[in-house]
Amino acid sequence: MHGYSRLGNPRAAGSPPSSPRCRHGRNKNAGGRGPKQSIVEKVVVLLISVVFKRRGVLLFAPLLYISGMLLYMGSVSFDVVSLKNAVVVVRKRSPPGSLYRSPQVFQKLWPYMQAESNHTHNFLMTVWNSKVHQVWKPCISKDTPKEALPQSNGLFIIEANGGLNQQRLSICDAVAVAGLLNATLLIPIFHLNSVWRDSSHFGNIFDEDFFIHALRNHVNVVRELPGDILERFDNNISNIVNLRVKGWSSPAYYLQKVLPKLEKMGAVRIAPFSNRLAHAVPSNVQRLRCLANFEALRFSNSIRILADKMVDRMIKSSSHSGGKYVSVHLRFEEDMVAFSCCEYDGGEEEKREMDIARERGWRGKFRRRGRVIRPGANRVDGKCPLTPLEVGMMLRGMGFDNTTSVYIAAGKIYKAEKYMAPLKQMFPRLEMKDTLATAEELAPFQGHLSRLAALDYTVCLHSEVFVTTQGGNFPHFLMGHRRYLYGGHSKTINPDKRKLALLFDNPSIRWEDFKRQVQDMLRHSDQKGVELKKPSASLYTFPMPDCMCKEAEARNENSNMTNKTDFNT
Repeated sequence: MHGYSRLGNPRAAGSPPSSPRCRHGRNKNAGGRGPKQSIVEKVVVLLISVVFKRRGVLLFAPLLYISGMLLYMGSVSFDVVSLKNAVVVVRKRSPPGSLYRSPQVFQKLWPYMQAESNHTHNFLMTVWNSKVHQVWKPCISKDTPKEALPQSNGLFIIEANGGLNQQRLSICDAVAVAGLLNATLLIPIFHLNSVWRDSSHFGNIFDEDFFIHALRNHVNVVRELPGDILERFDNNISNIVNLRVKGWSSPAYYLQKVLPKLEKMGAVRIAPFSNRLAHAVPSNVQRLRCLANFEALRFSNSIRILADKMVDRMIKSSSHSGGKYVSVHLRFEEDMVAFSCCEYDGGEEEKREMDIARERGWRGKFRRRGRVIRPGANRVDGKCPLTPLEVGMMLRGMGFDNTTSVYIAAGKIYKAEKYMAPLKQMFPRLEMKDTLATAEELAPFQGHLSRLAALDYTVCLHSEVFVTTQGGNFPHFLMGHRRYLYGGHSKTINPDKRKLALLFDNPSIRWEDFKRQVQDMLRHSDQKGVELKKPSASLYTFPMPDCMCKEAEARNENSNMTNKTDFNT
């Protein structure tokens, strides 16, 4: 018989045109009759006639399909060069959007950008069209329940892996599962990730005391293993059974499979605990996620002190625009460029460096048999990290002029001296961690990538405009957090990188056409700023309606909170 669960037993929850055919012209003699066919020509004609019979077509269908896919992916593409002596001469060409030609585009458009400098002053004051947005307010119940927490069914231990926001996801999901199982949660253990290489513990990044206090009425959280549990497992946490839970498991799975073992053994462990809870769960489970992410998790005191100073400095440097600034999550570090398998303008030296970086970070993964790297197809599909140059051109085209204060959230930029120069040329008021904070202030954070990411996260959180360029947990969590703080609107520019690839591969594009295209992207981002969560989407990116209510509903929710006995309604 299963133990008591405070949250109840939930219910289970246009292809591009094909290349022109290569045809040979027909030679006609004066008499109107062609030359006598050779034996070889007769054999060819016979084979073609067989192929185009019904059975022949069926036999060659797979070959035709593969050829079509190669054409679509841009691996085989031809262009007509000339027609001489009734013979078509062809050459291989690159599909539109498959080449990195942004520097050539910049050279053409830069004079027009200069001519428009200072003509769009205070664009930041009107970038978002507030008239079309419905205001949402946080409505998470934090009231003290009338009844104390029931007796715990056991200790729940998880190991959070990955970077800052992957760890954040694991922590919040663990709170939800602990509440579901009526378990006591041990402060999550952080796994030393091979990529992030950050030895920080929970308390180095997040405020441990605040976390425990904020959850005290909903989930019991402890810092250390209780003595009786230690004795039972010979003072060795690895002796506690590590359950293998599949990704995106439902609440029903935890109640049916995990809870009985928790009751029997008094403690269970799930390591790693990444993406182990489904997106679509009952509202009472979602509310625990909301409470953990948006209210209980705040950064440690040392991070908050420096991050607040950095935000204040950005606001001060943006006084000409009412203290408003733009933040950009720029993913152009060497490992990201290498992992994307995209090509830029570094030639053979770049290819060699990327091969070394891929082998260093992902030993043999990119050299496996059958692995085909298609940089052009990746770029056409919008999978290539935007360069600083491309981000700058996009923002200037959208209307942000050279007086705009811009903060770049990033790690170590690949060939920074080369690639950052044009961005600084377009936006002289450019800041990063190492320009906004002193070397002495950053010294305690060096070597700890998650703590440095927390500084970036905070400065981006408080910007008027946030620009995401490559996806990942950082922008997804940030967009949700911004929605939670700014009335439901993420105030985020999420560009269409497939369209950008076409624009940046067109050196003949006119400035007016370029502006029109990127301003359409800005309007689309504005319209999608307020977006409700879909069943398959993450609450951490889309907090409405689970964590937020419409303004009128929020007032009613607040007035009724005193009538609620606990969080699980």
